[in-house]
Amino acid sequence: MNWEEHIRESIFFIILLLGNTLSGYADIPLEQLVDSLNVVLDNKQVYVEKKEQKIQAIKQLLQESNISILQEYELNDRLYLEYKKFNVDSAMHYQQRNIEIALALGKHEDELTGNLNLSILYSMCGKYREAEDILKSISISENLKHLYPYYYEAYRCYWEYYAISTSNNQYAARYEQIYSDSILATASPDSYLYKIHYAGSLSKTDPKKAQQILLALLATEELGSPEYAIVTCCLAGLYGNMGILKKEKEYYLLSTIADLQNATRENFSIQCLANIAYKEKNIDLAYKYTQSSIDDAMASNIHFRAAQMYHFYSVINTSYKIKEAKVKSNLLAYLAVACFLAVLLVLLLVIIYYQMRKTVRMKEALSKSHKKLKELNETLNEMNQELNKHNDSLMELNEVKEKYIAQFFELCSEYIDKMEIYQTEIYKLAINRHYEALLKRLKSTTFIDKELDSLYMHFDSIFLSLYPNFPDKFNALLEEKERVFPKSGHLLNKELRIYALLRLGVTDSAKIAGFLRCSMSTIYNYRTKLRNKALGNRDEFEEKVLQIGK
Repeated sequence: MNWEEHIRESIFFIILLLGNTLSGYADIPLEQLVDSLNVVLDNKQVYVEKKEQKIQAIKQLLQESNISILQEYELNDRLYLEYKKFNVDSAMHYQQRNIEIALALGKHEDELTGNLNLSILYSMCGKYREAEDILKSISISENLKHLYPYYYEAYRCYWEYYAISTSNNQYAARYEQIYSDSILATASPDSYLYKIHYAGSLSKTDPKKAQQILLALLATEELGSPEYAIVTCCLAGLYGNMGILKKEKEYYLLSTIADLQNATRENFSIQCLANIAYKEKNIDLAYKYTQSSIDDAMASNIHFRAAQMYHFYSVINTSYKIKEAKVKSNLLAYLAVACFLAVLLVLLLVIIYYQMRKTVRMKEALSKSHKKLKELNETLNEMNQELNKHNDSLMELNEVKEKYIAQFFELCSEYIDKMEIYQTEIYKLAINRHYEALLKRLKSTTFIDKELDSLYMHFDSIFLSLYPNFPDKFNALLEEKERVFPKSGHLLNKELRIYALLRLGVTDSAKIAGFLRCSMSTIYNYRTKLRNKALGNRDEFEEKVLQIGK
């Protein structure tokens, strides 16, 4: 199995889960169908190439020198069916050749059928004068009266496509209805043509019965076949008229998937989906569906579909360009902020560097002072010992500072690396025009939340390296049943971090709230709650916390 078949199988697996009846997919989310359609649409060229390979295989049979004229007729008919909704010009070529063969063989019925087929093709590509001339020239005898339904269908298509191309004028629409009624009067009630038109005639007067007819017809069609796509499209239109918008969208999605997998370029369902997406203010999806429909209409030369989409495409294209400009503007703003932050980081690094130089000079000055103190008289030994104690304290403080500086450098370096990676990812999304993914990335708070967790982890680790017994000493100040402990896998919790910051000298509740990403009232409530749980005098609780580790 090649990779194209893998793609087709994966999409059809989803649709097979839905089944052929209403109950078969009632519980499947619309999002899953939309995702399936997007996969099929992204691989649209795969199905087109498969269609072209199938056509090429038939053409190779046609080029064999030993085929009879009847075999040529059969192969031409197969090519006509393959090309009918794929490339109208090619379909006309092979249908015209079959009309010539029918004339040469004296097969009047085949000649009539070929002319009816040709008139429909002329109508599809906008050659209404030629289509009308053919239809007016046809005379059906009594012994060929079984062709009347198809004859009326050709006339109905002529007026339908003409109505679409001329902005749905009432004159053409009235004649379309007349010929639709003629089909019902002449076609067999068991035929596919009759059931489709009968359901259409009931869509406004008795929609429930029309629904029953179409669902019964759908159950007889092969899943994913061209007929399956037509029936699901009719059901979608019916549900739209009934105001059941969810079902309307579901059936249009199923119809469009089937059309794309059959490389059917006369695809009305995707136009309806584009309109639905536009109403839902999903401009990106509406533009994607509309662009696919326009591409199909141009590639197939199906004139009335191109005319149908022209006005709507201009509206979608304008909306899409406005949104694209807005996204670019936002992106430039975000890039400006990122550049500003990068400059700010560079300035912080410069400041840290000069602070380190200053610390080194202080250490050198202290070392000189220490040497001078050693040279003092023994009478100053007591003062010297006291100074040595202060000097030891300063050395300890310097070690703490060095440790904090090393940690700060590490954090800054990690953050710059992450900012570079983040900027690169955003840039790639922007240049590849993955705007929906870009918006999701920019709106997501996952990056900030992850960095906050990392910050708190570093803070806990550094603080406990300075005051390893702080949690135990802190809990010793509380009543036994009110003691606080961090969750498994965590060094500190929020209560311990609040008092860890107080121990480090951060007494401003606003700064504590900013660091912990919570409100000042939350900090106040935590402090009040823990003071109330203290052993002994509650007013002395925080003062005792400040003495831990001294």
